[in-house]
Amino acid sequence: MLIRLLRSYLRPYRQELAIVLVLQMIGTVASLYLPSLNADIIDFGVVRGDTGYIVSTGAWMLVVTLLQIICSVGAVFFSARAAMGFGRDVRAGIFHRVGEFSAREVAHFGPPSLITRTTNDVQQVQLLVVMVCTMLVTAPIMCFAGIVLALNEDLGLSWLLLVCVPVLLIAIGSIVIRMVPQFRRMQERIDQVNRVLREQLTGIRVVRAFVREKAETNRFADANATLTDTALRVGRLQALIFPTVMLILNASSIAVLWFGAHRVDTGEMQIGALTAFLNYLLQILMSVMMATFISMMIPRAAVCAERINEVLDTESSVRPAAAPVRELRARAEVEFRGVEFRYPGAAEPVLRDISFRAEPGTTTAIVGSTGAGKTTLLSLIPRLIDVTAGTVLVDGVDVRELEPDVLWSRVGLVPQRPYLFTGTVASNLRYGNPDATDEELWQALEVAQARDFVEEMPGGLAAPIAQGGTNVSGGQRQRLSIARALVRRPEVFLFDDSFSALDLATDAALRTALRPHTQQAALIVVAQRISTILGADQILVLDNGAIVGAGNHHELLDTCPTYVEIVQSQLTTEAAA
Repeated sequence: MLIRLLRSYLRPYRQELAIVLVLQMIGTVASLYLPSLNADIIDFGVVRGDTGYIVSTGAWMLVVTLLQIICSVGAVFFSARAAMGFGRDVRAGIFHRVGEFSAREVAHFGPPSLITRTTNDVQQVQLLVVMVCTMLVTAPIMCFAGIVLALNEDLGLSWLLLVCVPVLLIAIGSIVIRMVPQFRRMQERIDQVNRVLREQLTGIRVVRAFVREKAETNRFADANATLTDTALRVGRLQALIFPTVMLILNASSIAVLWFGAHRVDTGEMQIGALTAFLNYLLQILMSVMMATFISMMIPRAAVCAERINEVLDTESSVRPAAAPVRELRARAEVEFRGVEFRYPGAAEPVLRDISFRAEPGTTTAIVGSTGAGKTTLLSLIPRLIDVTAGTVLVDGVDVRELEPDVLWSRVGLVPQRPYLFTGTVASNLRYGNPDATDEELWQALEVAQARDFVEEMPGGLAAPIAQGGTNVSGGQRQRLSIARALVRRPEVFLFDDSFSALDLATDAALRTALRPHTQQAALIVVAQRISTILGADQILVLDNGAIVGAGNHHELLDTCPTYVEIVQSQLTTEAAA
């Protein structure tokens, strides 16, 4: 998973990676050349007392060091450039993929997990890219070249390499293997903390209304403590690595000096060669330590890459047609033919055998008890979800065969829970039509019975709107959402219980003002309040996912007991008649 992700998204940065490779190779060769120059100074300059040789060789060492610094800085620069671009592209890829998801896929992953995967998970893989470019390229070159050069200095001490390097690899490997499952648990715990925090922030009013602050604080504390415990377990394992490396590093240095001193004493080895061998051994072990740091990051990055690929590899259940229809007739007509919808794994369908037609210039109302499938039915028209059987047609064309943009341009949806975006009143209204003029915005606000309170807001159309519209009331959000749909001027209006937050007087005034602006459009209204749909051309009564009654208000009073029960629960018999 990790390799596939890196291969896919690092391809545009091959040039930067090639530059990093060249710079790292030059810098590594320079660092390996320095111990040799140092040994020459000791063996030839100091022993012979040749000051000129010492100065010239020292100057050359400074030049080599300067070259090493330049290469290191350049490698880090291009590594960071590639890593940041990689992170940007992966985040964009996830965002684009999530934008294609239907409600089913979003519910499967959950918004908190999707946020974590887009931010924290991408950051972990991005950090690995930087470390791989700056360390992992250097480590193998330094390790193998260091071994060759160390053996070239003295074969008698080569057995130390056969002991030190494997011991270090085994010690670090045993720790890293235990870290892998902890990293997976850690990412899941981060999801859990995000989920609890998001619920508390979104439902802060409910929490306060029911005086649940202490309970919610304890719930967050439990999730936070679980994450902390997992992070501590990972931290303890990570804390073992550095002391282990330093122990082996220092023990190796002592062994080289101990056994090398005997060889110097017997004349089998020069002091400069011993110094060079020690430097090469330290570089070999340092390269192993750098590889160790990378190995610490790889398990977590691999887990994060797996989670990222889960999102990128998930296809939306709402798929565009292979040869989509890009043109429709000028008639706004919606038709359901034997429609059924069943959630994955559900024993019973939510909707079954739904058939009706919504003609242009007519209003079709849908009523029923909670859980009857009204919102699900409405979601099938703009393809927020797809039918599992039957057909939904717009202007005689199956919505699954339509180009998505063509379908969405014909539909104006006002959801059950109106959502406003951070910005201004104007920016939210222009979400439906970016080219709408201020005059059109004011006209839509007037029809939606929202002009009065917008005019009173500081700035009018330029008045700020907080995320989710939390700085306006529920009824105001509802009316702004209706105005946003009106600005779009669609041919099919879908109102999903959009008048429930309005008082009866505002509801009646809005419906009266709405009528002239929707004469050529098909209106499909989901309503809980009977007074909202008394004048509808046809009313569909849903019960347990099936249509149990269809007709106008007076016809249903005579033919549909379920509708009569709904009416009697809200209106007196005289008022209903």
